[in-house]
Amino acid sequence: MKKVLLVAALIAGTTAVHAQDTLKKIKDSGAITMGVRESSGLSYTIGDGKYVGYHIDVCEHVIADLRKQLGGKIEVKYQPVTSANRIPLTVNGTVDLECGSTTNNAARQKDVAFAVTTYVEEVRIAVKANSGITSINQLNGKTVATTTGTTSVQTLRKHERATSVDFKEVFGKDHADSFLLLDSGRADAFVMDGSILAKNIATSKNPADFKIVGEVLSVEPIAIMMRKDDPAFKKAVDDSIKGMMKSGELAKLYDKWFMQPIPPTNTKIGLPVSAATKDAWANPNDKPMEDYNKK
Repeated sequence: MKKVLLVAALIAGTTAVHAQDTLKKIKDSGAITMGVRESSGLSYTIGDGKYVGYHIDVCEHVIADLRKQLGGKIEVKYQPVTSANRIPLTVNGTVDLECGSTTNNAARQKDVAFAVTTYVEEVRIAVKANSGITSINQLNGKTVATTTGTTSVQTLRKHERATSVDFKEVFGKDHADSFLLLDSGRADAFVMDGSILAKNIATSKNPADFKIVGEVLSVEPIAIMMRKDDPAFKKAVDDSIKGMMKSGELAKLYDKWFMQPIPPTNTKIGLPVSAATKDAWANPNDKPMEDYNKK
């Protein structure tokens, strides 16, 4: 028993050391690993190992500031992550900065840390334009797609219990897969972050075939994710992002990715910045989703 306890203590101690030494790890290795998404609204690939998006640009700005702080070259390595594995890969040290579209909530804060909120999301419903569906109450008897490992699954279940709407859930392995379930007719609706829905619709073959409908199901703060218990690294990341908020750079990046043509199809998403996102920029915070949805 003593041996088992000693091993457990050593593992815990090692984890704590790693968690507190991200800046040293980056400086010593000369590299930082960015967690990136394949098909998120804020982080996605355009092929050939190239990742782009609002949160990619935010993280690249943070890394540029880290280079100044640490006084050396920092190579950026890209680690594709999914909704299901992004937290484990951050916790175990594979990913230093998770630059996708992760909701900051109280449950996740037990395992990871979040930078100040850079985007406030609204969970919505995407349907075929000719479906006749305009509200979640019309999903009774329908099939609804969402992505494995996302908070939208929780939102769906809570809403189903609250309204007695009986629908079947199907899960895509990533956001592109979930959208394909809708596009191919295997699902009647896709419930997800509005930015992800808008991006997938805008970059689809026939954007006019889809629309975002219904009430806002949840308001969720989205932020860059990192390991817990590393105040020096979190401060460096937060200070960089707060600087972008103050200078107006973050607003420029938002306009670039949501109001201007984006690759690879040069289509506009056309999602104006919300009042909640503007407020998060004006009053930087890392409050979890539960604080945003208090009645």
